[in-house]
Amino acid sequence: MAEFETIRRTSAGVRTAEIDAGLRAHMNKVYGTMSVGLLVTAGVAWAVGSSDALLSIFRDPMTLQPNILGWIAMFLPLGMVFLFGGMINRISAAGAQLFFYVFAAAMGLSISWIFAAFTGISIAQTFLVTSISFAGLSLWGYTTKKDISGWGSFLIMGVIGLIVASIVNIFLGSPAIMFAISILGVLIFAGLTAYDTQKIKTSYIQHAQAMDQEWLAKSAIMGALNLYLDFINLFMFLLQFMGNRE
Repeated sequence: MAEFETIRRTSAGVRTAEIDAGLRAHMNKVYGTMSVGLLVTAGVAWAVGSSDALLSIFRDPMTLQPNILGWIAMFLPLGMVFLFGGMINRISAAGAQLFFYVFAAAMGLSISWIFAAFTGISIAQTFLVTSISFAGLSLWGYTTKKDISGWGSFLIMGVIGLIVASIVNIFLGSPAIMFAISILGVLIFAGLTAYDTQKIKTSYIQHAQAMDQEWLAKSAIMGALNLYLDFINLFMFLLQFMGNRE
């Protein structure tokens, strides 16, 4: 009986070690995919935003007001997110990854105006602050023993409220409303960074026994998309405070 118990504990220990190793590989995949997506976004945003000829296709170079193509570019990433969520189960992992990178390019196009509106130094400084903040929040979400899954519904409701308020303020143009939106945006996406990180971790552990490689690959891409959106939104809201206008 003692020998059987020793074998059982040894097997459980080996399995736990395998799950831990798999989790590290899974999180590396998530962060790696997210990082490539950010590079794609930065490259497209810089290429378009630093060129008056390219930027004028979507916005007035002087006022930065969007034209018809600019409005399309602005809302294209939002539409692609909903499309991605609906088609993720019907495409391959390779197709999902390609879609993510196309989405990252579309996001770069939609935020390219920041390179014409803000100084390059302030953009770099904001990116650095966002990176440090994101790393700390994500690390906390990964390591904390506290269950923060209950945050999800409140944070998603907050995101919906931010989207509605931002659309309304496009027509109102109120600096006070924009300031309030920016403060709430930083808080909401800070919370989402920790929440999404923990969700990616717990989701992997729950499905690790099945070892469905296709699911694991798609799950890593979806995790990368969620954290990518957290990072981009955190960066954009912080830029409202830290960005120096051209």
